[in-house]
Amino acid sequence: MSNTQLTQHVNTQVALGDMQVMANAIVKSGLFGMKTADQALALMIVATAEGRHPGSVASDYHIIQGRASLKSDSMLARFQQSGGRVEWHDHTNEKVAATFSHPAGGSLRIDWDMARAKAAGLGGKDNWRSYPRQMLRARVISEGVRATFPAVLNGMYTPEEVGEFDAPRTAPRSVKVEPVVIEQVIEAPVVVVEPVAVPATPVIEAEVVSNDTSWSDELEKRIFEHEAKVNAFLLAKGQITEGQTFRDISDEGYRNRVLSNTPRFLEAVLKEVA
Repeated sequence: MSNTQLTQHVNTQVALGDMQVMANAIVKSGLFGMKTADQALALMIVATAEGRHPGSVASDYHIIQGRASLKSDSMLARFQQSGGRVEWHDHTNEKVAATFSHPAGGSLRIDWDMARAKAAGLGGKDNWRSYPRQMLRARVISEGVRATFPAVLNGMYTPEEVGEFDAPRTAPRSVKVEPVVIEQVIEAPVVVVEPVAVPATPVIEAEVVSNDTSWSDELEKRIFEHEAKVNAFLLAKGQITEGQTFRDISDEGYRNRVLSNTPRFLEAVLKEVA
């Protein structure tokens, strides 16, 4: 084993107790979309099994809707480190195209444009309207790497792809219809009953409970690239306190305004937070 390999081997061996401390710190920071220490720790174990330092999960991975995803830049970096090459042809808001080549998988050109995105039912979503070039680029990278050398992905998808996954659908339940039995009706003598006044029962309106989890998951998909800056912006505006994230916003009116006009909100965040 060379000195470089030995150094890398030593650096990636971290005690489980130390990984748990790191996992808790990552979750408390609110910077990487990991909501529980168990999620962060599971990714650290995966990183260690791949020969990487467990701390790399903070920069390589992202949790979207409870699913682990590998950032497109990390996909590309791993691909190139393994001997892959990429040549970019188009990189605009309308089209991104590149040729991917690898000694083990040959060469392939991948094209994604807005027409293809719209045909796939993607172009009308907020992230595609606000960041078309970045979304197209992520699709090109994922498809190109997966086609020419999928070994570097370990079955992972990009955060952009995971955010578009449909929620699992529940299969319709079969209903057994029982035959209707018609019985003979025997008329009973008519009895006249005097009406009795019954006091009106007050109507109690049901309390409307907002689904905070659905709100935070939806916003997480839209701001995943700028989550750290969003948290800093909200802290400066007094919407959250130290140690909290955008998921802890208690002002429902403010949350609704952010969700209804996310692009303008991000514009304000990026203008104020360096």
